[in-house]
Amino acid sequence: MLHMIKKRLLIPLLGVSIAFLTHQQLQAQEVISQDSDVHHFIDLVTTSSKETQGRILKTIEKKWNSTFEIMALEVMYFGYSSDVGFKMALLLQKKTKQNFGLNFNSWYEYLWNKEQNLHPDYAYFKSQLHKSLDPKFENYFQYRQATGLIRLDEIRWGGVKQDGIPPLRNPSMIPANRASYLEDDHIVFGIKVNGEARAYPKRILAWHEMFVDEVGGIPVTGVYCTLCGTVILYKSEVNGTIHEMGTSGFLYRSNKLMYDKATQSLWSTLEGKPVVGPLVSKGIQMEYLSVVTTTWGEWKKRHPETQVLSVNTGYQRDYGEGIAYQAYFADDNLMFNVPSVDGKLKNKQSILAIRLPEYPEQPLAISVKYLKKNPIYQSTIGDIRFVVFTDKTGANRVYDATNVTFKKYDQHTTAIDARGETWTVYEDRIENTSGKILPRIHTFNAFWFGWQAAYPDTKLVK
Repeated sequence: MLHMIKKRLLIPLLGVSIAFLTHQQLQAQEVISQDSDVHHFIDLVTTSSKETQGRILKTIEKKWNSTFEIMALEVMYFGYSSDVGFKMALLLQKKTKQNFGLNFNSWYEYLWNKEQNLHPDYAYFKSQLHKSLDPKFENYFQYRQATGLIRLDEIRWGGVKQDGIPPLRNPSMIPANRASYLEDDHIVFGIKVNGEARAYPKRILAWHEMFVDEVGGIPVTGVYCTLCGTVILYKSEVNGTIHEMGTSGFLYRSNKLMYDKATQSLWSTLEGKPVVGPLVSKGIQMEYLSVVTTTWGEWKKRHPETQVLSVNTGYQRDYGEGIAYQAYFADDNLMFNVPSVDGKLKNKQSILAIRLPEYPEQPLAISVKYLKKNPIYQSTIGDIRFVVFTDKTGANRVYDATNVTFKKYDQHTTAIDARGETWTVYEDRIENTSGKILPRIHTFNAFWFGWQAAYPDTKLVK
């Protein structure tokens, strides 16, 4: 049987074979009972003695209960190439009656589609298992099991250390006429804050996935999750505190988790709020700002005064168009799986994601392909009426449309309503000739699979 398992699909994380950890690296700093069962799993990965490993495996088997499943899987995951990993796979199969061998994705989906059932000391185990990868990882989990707003068993290491994908902090910006490295059809993420326009080319930001800056006098955090296709802009200041964010190195349902430097709490990228750690339940949530995915040519035409990210980032990367994550974007396969996928759209088909603060339980996804065919789309969520204008590049902008029905849009800067009134489309608002203003509603684009995994009950328009 063991020989058969060894022939099964091995899935090394991002091609990295992770060695088992030393006892010194996993020495406990948190005081928990010496009788806690998690010590068996920790001891299993800290000893190199085959005899000791065999004895521990027999103890785990004898004491087995369902809270052991995720710990057994994580030991197997990080030790897939060792005898311990193979033997743990055998034990997991025996106890669960599931025949997944070393197919980690199948094991994860099996667990994630059941109610979470964690050992009381699971967070301690998780902190000790991961801290040899980066000592800072210990802080994410230790003492924090009770604080989690998300499933701890769904938090997976993404293959890098803290800020291993380095955020761009106060990056160098240049005028549009100096951006000779950009072609008009290159994709950029455009923002305008307090009248200041900035463009962040996808070809650069894909290597960094985050920028922390001040734009228009406002501290901002821009986060790009390449795996799930989201680019979201937040105000970094909440209730007088500027939260300095970074890349945690971990994922939740294939969506990157941020962290704040002050408390090392883990934050949701999609919602801009802490989900594990001391800041949870403090009423902290960063405010969304608008971002649009468009072409450099279109953004430059709308905002000739724009600044754009310089290639002189301080890092050595190949910033060529389409280089970063080239293989990932080339097909519909996922790098990290989610509890389930929904076949209504292809996994990586782009959608416009709308989740209004007033109605968080009514998330909406609209296919970008559908919006390209329908440059004006109007609907309501709750009692809020909105309009989506889609320009010729496929860029989507959403505005409040209270008491207004739009009939024409030139796919640039002019719209006409049912009464014949002309409206000018700005980044932060639409305004008619009478001076009436309707504000922008902050939305973003995402891959269908990532949005649906985060909000399984989302409504889809396609």
